[in-house]
Amino acid sequence: MQKISPEEYRLFTRYILDISGIALGAGKEYLIETRLNNLLLESDCGSFAELHNKARSDKSQAIERRIVDSISTNETYFFRDGAPFELLQHKIIPDLIDKRTSRLRKADPVPIRVWSAASSTGQEIYSVAIVLRELYLDSKKYQIKLLGTDISGAAIAQASYGRYNKFEISRGLTPPKIKKYFNPDGECWRIKDELRAMAVFKKLNLTEPFFGLGKFDIILCRNVAIYFSPEERKRLYEKIAGVLEPDGYLMIGSTESLTNDTPLFEPQKYLRAIFYQLKR
Repeated sequence: MQKISPEEYRLFTRYILDISGIALGAGKEYLIETRLNNLLLESDCGSFAELHNKARSDKSQAIERRIVDSISTNETYFFRDGAPFELLQHKIIPDLIDKRTSRLRKADPVPIRVWSAASSTGQEIYSVAIVLRELYLDSKKYQIKLLGTDISGAAIAQASYGRYNKFEISRGLTPPKIKKYFNPDGECWRIKDELRAMAVFKKLNLTEPFFGLGKFDIILCRNVAIYFSPEERKRLYEKIAGVLEPDGYLMIGSTESLTNDTPLFEPQKYLRAIFYQLKR
C-alpha cells in the first residue's frame, strides 16, 4: 500500500475540505491511504501528489467524485440509535399533525415534509417511512414528502434502488419488519414499492447553498456535522434554519450538541431524546 507523505497529506486534507466540507485532522493518514489506494492504482498514479494533481485537472470531475465516495463515511443502519425514531413516532409527528390540522381547512391534506440531510444509502429516511406507515396515516389526508440527500453519488444510487444485503438489512430491523416492508431479491432484500415511492433522493453537498429544497417540518442532520470545521458547522446550521418551518423540528446525532455552534436553536427534551426548535 502506498504511504502518504506529510506534504501530500496537507494537500489532500485541504482538497477534501474544499470539495466536501469534511475536515480531516492530524493522524488520519491511514484513512486516505486505505480508502484511496485502489483509486491510486486505477488512475495509474505513482504517488498521492500525482493523484491530487490529476483530480484537480480532471475536467469531468470523475476522480473527484470517486474521492468523495471513498472518503465520506456512509456509516448508517436502520433505526440508528433507536430513541430518535421513538421520538418521531410518539411525540414529534403527532404534535406536528395536531398543529397543522388546527390551521387547515377540513378538506386540506396535512403536509408532513421530512429531510434526511445526510441519508447515505437510505436507511435513515426509509426508517422514517416505516414510522409513518406504523402510524397508519391515510394517504388521502396527509401530503407526505420525504427527501434524502447525500454528497456521495454512489450512496444516493443505492438509496434510490432500495436494495440491501443480509448484513445491511439485519442492522436495526427485526425479522417481522423485514418481512412486512421488504421483498426478497436474490440474496438481498429490496424495500417495497409503496415505501420506495414515498422518498426522493438527490445528491447534495451540505457546504453549498440549499437552492430549491423548499421548507421542511422535520430535518434530520445526524452524525455528519461532526466531520465539519466549526466555521462550516455554523454555516450549515444557519442554512438549515432557513429551510426549517418556524415551528419545525431539527434532530441531530445522540453525541452531538448545538451549544457551541449556533444560537439559532434551543433544545427540547422528551423522555430519553433531545430535539431542537428555532428560538422565537
